[in-house]
Parts: sequence; structure tokens; C-alpha cells
Amino acid sequence: MAYRMIAERENESLNIERQSSLIIVAKARIFASEGWQVVITDADGKSYAPPEFDQLLPARSLLGQSLR
Repeated sequence: MAYRMIAERENESLNIERQSSLIIVAKARIFASEGWQVVITDADGKSYAPPEFDQLLPARSLLGQSLR
């Protein structure tokens, strides 16, 4: 497992695992936009809340650094 997303809303809970950070971030953003509380955990056990999801996208991080 590379990434795990846990989404919770009222009495519902959803647990999704994916190898791709791009896919898990896309899914997490959709759930968050629908009012779910979402957290992504990486293989090292570090958790990311929605404002931190971009940190899971290395190509975007590298692009942002090169534009500064």
C-alpha cells in the first residue's frame, strides 16, 4: 500500500487504498468537496489533510519550485 484515504461523514466511513498519489488525491478532493472529512496517509504513516494534498504530487511540487 502506498496511500490510504479515509473519508468520514456522519455515520459513514470509507477506506480506499491506491498506489498512485495522483488517483488518491483526485478521489480525496472529490470527497472533500462533497462535505466528507478526508485524510490521506502515505506509506511512512504521515497524514495529510486537504490543504496539504498538493505535497503528495511530486511533479507539481517540483514545478512550483522551478517557477520561483
